[in-house]
Amino acid sequence: MGLFTKDKKITGQVITVNIREIDLNPNQPRKYFDKAELESLAISIKENGLLQPLTVRKKSDDRYELIAGERRLRACILVGINEVRVIIEDRNEEESSVLAIIENIQRCNLNCIEEAVAMQRLMNHYGYTQEELARKLGKAQSTIANKIRLLKLSDKLLAKALEYDLCERQIRALIRLPEEQREKAEEHIYRYGLNVSETEKYIDKLLVKKRKADKPKWTFTAKRLYINNINRTLETMKKSGIEFISEKHEENGYLEYIIRIPHD
Repeated sequence: MGLFTKDKKITGQVITVNIREIDLNPNQPRKYFDKAELESLAISIKENGLLQPLTVRKKSDDRYELIAGERRLRACILVGINEVRVIIEDRNEEESSVLAIIENIQRCNLNCIEEAVAMQRLMNHYGYTQEELARKLGKAQSTIANKIRLLKLSDKLLAKALEYDLCERQIRALIRLPEEQREKAEEHIYRYGLNVSETEKYIDKLLVKKRKADKPKWTFTAKRLYINNINRTLETMKKSGIEFISEKHEENGYLEYIIRIPHD
């Protein structure tokens, strides 16, 4: 049974409603609408009408919430259309949120960051695990995990990734870097127009360079500690009555120890 069983006679049917009675879905995953595409759609709707009804759910006697079709709704508003055809679905808020994501994913309307944010919001709001969300969206659990991992990038760098039109693999490559290196690397990728393969090779080089820089260097103090340890070990062996012959040579900047211990 749905939330509005008294309206069962119109649920799933197409009706006409005033556009001002439709509220946008606060859980709409798509945040960016291309202005030129929106204007083109608005012209088409003005000339040919709204061919595909919007999908909504009923909130109250005179209010509806959009489930699918925000781009069409925005285009209708642009050309001053007052009434639109809608399909009323008997859905609750949770189902509406999931359907909004599914509809956009199926239409390939979302960029990878919008998908990640929407998935994370569903998990936070409804307590889904990655496995549960994967089942609802018809995705592999690894796909959900890879999307969510994109959010390890800061909001500032995610916004730049959208501006620079970086793809999912490029963002995942950036995340491999320490946080303090990511912004500079992102700027480099954009400035030189690196593709996916070039981006991954560039990140690999940065990581190799960092590993070399982080490799501990021998200092005079550290060397002296190890030399003292060798000397103390030899002294302990001598006091313990262990027979051995030791030689120490300093030549050409090197210190050489030779220790001979009889088998018997």
